[in-house]
Amino acid sequence: MARFWAKQLANMAITLFAVSFLVFVLNELSPGDVVRKIIGPYATQDQVERVTQQMGLDRPVLVRYFEWMGNALRGDFGQSLIYKRPVAEVLWDRLGNTLLLAGVCFAIIVPFSVFLGVLAGMRERSWIDRSVSVFSSVCASIPEFAMGVFLLAIFVVGLGWLPGASPLRSGDGWPIWTQLVLPAMVVVLYDSGYLIAMIRTSMVEVMRQPFIRTAVLKGMDFKSVVLRHALRNALIAPFTVILLQINYLVAGLVVVEMVFAYPGFGRMMLEAALAKDIAVIEAGTLVAVFVTMMTQIVGDLGYRALDPRIRL
Repeated sequence: MARFWAKQLANMAITLFAVSFLVFVLNELSPGDVVRKIIGPYATQDQVERVTQQMGLDRPVLVRYFEWMGNALRGDFGQSLIYKRPVAEVLWDRLGNTLLLAGVCFAIIVPFSVFLGVLAGMRERSWIDRSVSVFSSVCASIPEFAMGVFLLAIFVVGLGWLPGASPLRSGDGWPIWTQLVLPAMVVVLYDSGYLIAMIRTSMVEVMRQPFIRTAVLKGMDFKSVVLRHALRNALIAPFTVILLQINYLVAGLVVVEMVFAYPGFGRMMLEAALAKDIAVIEAGTLVAVFVTMMTQIVGDLGYRALDPRIRL
């Protein structure tokens, strides 16, 4: 186990270093001048050069990168150009908002998808299977922005039950929990569609295995067959997809956050990319890569728990 953790931590350190360097260099090569975005497009060339020298952007890329890396290791990610605040302060604030939404969605998506997927897979070609399959196909085929607009038209414009935006401010007349309902609903419906179909397919395949038929023919209770034997084997393949939802819920909710004006991590990264705020982009990329690497480690441990034949 110690060797496993040492290998994983070494891989994580190398990956974070490589990704951070690539992002830093690509920001340098991308079109658009950072200084022009700060002082405006009508600034003179002398003003641009003076601000460039003041910000230290005239130094070599490697020098600035290693200086940034040294500060980052101490927890100082620099100053945000668009938010006019320390990057660490902005990052943890937006990441906390996203983790709140992600935690609510993940707590609903996993049991909801497992329940419907197993329910459909254990009774292949029944009316329940067909109904669940149609439901999952519809949810997975509707884009997030379209589903968001559709739900806004129903619950905000038509019924007036929920707020149309989610700024997470209690002074707007709506409690905080009501501002989470529509974004969470969009994410849960869109994300669970594919996951239900995956679990259902895996469950159907397991239910066709000879050891399931043998257990049923020997008189074992069908509920016990499903819960004790079929379910554990059916979750081995979808386990990776379930863990991938964590990456999506942390860094992939850009569309949902933009539709509902949610102050989250994905929206922050989009705004930073449009304004070429390198410090925010770099810090956000490290967080996204760290989450991805951690889900891989959890995946390896989870596979061992589900299938004892797998050894680290």
